[in-house]
Amino acid sequence: MTMPARAIGTPLDRLDGPQKVTGTARYAFEHPVERPAYLHPVQATIALGRIVGVDTTVASAEPGVLAVLTHQNAARVASVDDPEVAILQDAEVRYRGQFVGGVVAETSEIARRAADLVRFEYQARPHDVELRADHPDRYAPETVNGGFATDSVRGDPERALSTAAVRLDATYTTPRYQHNPIEPHSTIAVWADGHLTLHVASQGVHRLRDSIAALFGLDPERIRVISPHVGGAFGGKLHAHPDVALAVLAAMAVPGRAVKLALTRQQMFIHVGYRTPTIQRIRLGADAEGRLVAVAHDVVQQTARIKEFAEQSASPTRVMYAAADRSTTHRMVALDVPVPTIMRAPGKTPGMYALESAMDEMAIACGQDPVEFRIANEPATDPERDLPFSSRNLVACLREGARRFGWDGRDPTPRARRRAGWLVGTGVAASMYPVYRLPGSSAMIRLGPDGRYTVSIGAADLGTGTWTTLTQIAADALDVPVGRIELRIGDTLLPQAMAAGGSSGMTSWGSSVVEAARRLRARLADEHGGVVPAEGIEASAEMPDNPYADRFAMYAFGAQFAEVRVCEETGEVRVPRLLGVFAAGRIINPKTGRSQLLGGMTMGLSMALHERAVVDPRFGYVVNHDLAEYHIATNADVGSVEVHFVEEDDPYVNPMGSKGIGELGIVGTAAAIANAVQHATGVRVRDLPITPDRFFADGVPTGG
Repeated sequence: MTMPARAIGTPLDRLDGPQKVTGTARYAFEHPVERPAYLHPVQATIALGRIVGVDTTVASAEPGVLAVLTHQNAARVASVDDPEVAILQDAEVRYRGQFVGGVVAETSEIARRAADLVRFEYQARPHDVELRADHPDRYAPETVNGGFATDSVRGDPERALSTAAVRLDATYTTPRYQHNPIEPHSTIAVWADGHLTLHVASQGVHRLRDSIAALFGLDPERIRVISPHVGGAFGGKLHAHPDVALAVLAAMAVPGRAVKLALTRQQMFIHVGYRTPTIQRIRLGADAEGRLVAVAHDVVQQTARIKEFAEQSASPTRVMYAAADRSTTHRMVALDVPVPTIMRAPGKTPGMYALESAMDEMAIACGQDPVEFRIANEPATDPERDLPFSSRNLVACLREGARRFGWDGRDPTPRARRRAGWLVGTGVAASMYPVYRLPGSSAMIRLGPDGRYTVSIGAADLGTGTWTTLTQIAADALDVPVGRIELRIGDTLLPQAMAAGGSSGMTSWGSSVVEAARRLRARLADEHGGVVPAEGIEASAEMPDNPYADRFAMYAFGAQFAEVRVCEETGEVRVPRLLGVFAAGRIINPKTGRSQLLGGMTMGLSMALHERAVVDPRFGYVVNHDLAEYHIATNADVGSVEVHFVEEDDPYVNPMGSKGIGELGIVGTAAAIANAVQHATGVRVRDLPITPDRFFADGVPTGG
């Protein structure tokens, strides 16, 4: 008997690709509904205060208007435990742009016009929207995102720093970064006969269902959330946000009608979360041979006054390099701003920018090559938990990356290379991301008499390739060709699944699918002698426990290399080449995997050179709130992007041997570019983004 070729490891084309390119893949706003109504929000024009007057007379009189919602007439929610989504419940204004009302109408044009006709009178109070390292209201959160400890300390880092042969004390800052996926946040809500149906762009349909059920006091079984395709998410579509709550309130105001809401690009800058700005002080100490003896990383960042989100920005410093004496801290400042949220590789992205920039500075101070300096400070075990790594191939990534990039023989002298008026430099940085395995996933597999398998799990595809990779995992687990698998995801009618977050999807969903496949094959053999019954056969399974979870530290690693060119006359920065080498376990699909890492690296370039949300402190509002002024990287901003893998066999992480890669690619990229800029110009840029003004003092080039 000929056995099917193994699907895992095959660069299979996306199974949903034909739907995507022909326009038949339905996104949230595109699902067909009868007689849809349209919702347009009304937003607060003050940053802090109270509504003292409301006039909806003119708006309500507009032809085609079905309902005008304010805090005076909106349905009451059952819980205000999450103030971010408990909207239209009182007269308080907590940040500028907050939803204070909404208009439902027969067309989107009528709804938008009528929303402009709703009149609010406000009593404003002084607001505070500026993050400062010396802010008097700094505080230590109980924990930070992901359940990490707020602070950590081992040994006596202050003593070790004071006696170190080489010391670095530097502060790095990152600005506020905004979520801007191609698909804006969109919802279709239908409230009928006590049941709620939501078509939502969501990273986790069951998670969203449970949030909405708690908010409105509904039995989760009375809510169905459908999200088969998502046009980008990056963390912004993981949690419930005010837009979904507003759509539900609007649907309850016009029962039986489907209410459609798609946020404008400007509204996306307020209501769907963002990455907090950070102020990070890093202190490193090394001995005369260049071995780190002390590491201290202190972070100050912001959250919203109405709801805390504490990013784990110092957490990677606890793992990356060997040093006997070490400490990390997180301090928060609560401001009158919208709520921050998870954004691709939360904590790791800003934290590794600071750490890897500092490591470059320290390598230079110690007179060592930046690649060799990192290798010399490799830990034998996890420095935080004293556990062995299930696999740690950072050194292999650095070595292979250096070989492919042509690093050997690099002249470390800044401003030493020029090409036609451009200063040329190269830089390196490391990447890391934990292997998360989140509970709450289960899968069901049904084998029909026709020999085809239906695999059902409420997973999500954010454009990352889940439709394809989960099919490949199922095919190998069932020992059948990919063509015999039909995958069903993105619906709360399917078995419960954890949301797509923390690069944990394949680990969590895949483990559940593999276990369900094992049970189905065993049942077929034990109960039916291997013969499929006429009615078919099925088996279900929850994600099994990992017996190695507490015995090993589990991470994916990578090395990023960048070449930059900086115009001597204008300070313009170009990145002709990025190269990344990654050790991320067994790669399920090299084609979709490469795509994820390439996208992450490009997003890191965008972080390094372009992205910055500018808040006007007078109004508490992002002033560059569209894609014309909030700059993001495009194809023209990078020449060559290379992605390579180091083969890695790690049997401890999950049955597939895979690690998450959706977030690994962005981590380290910005630091590699910043380090290359220093090599090119002699200017150390510690405050992102790296814009042309960084290279001039009073109009005169610096660094030369």
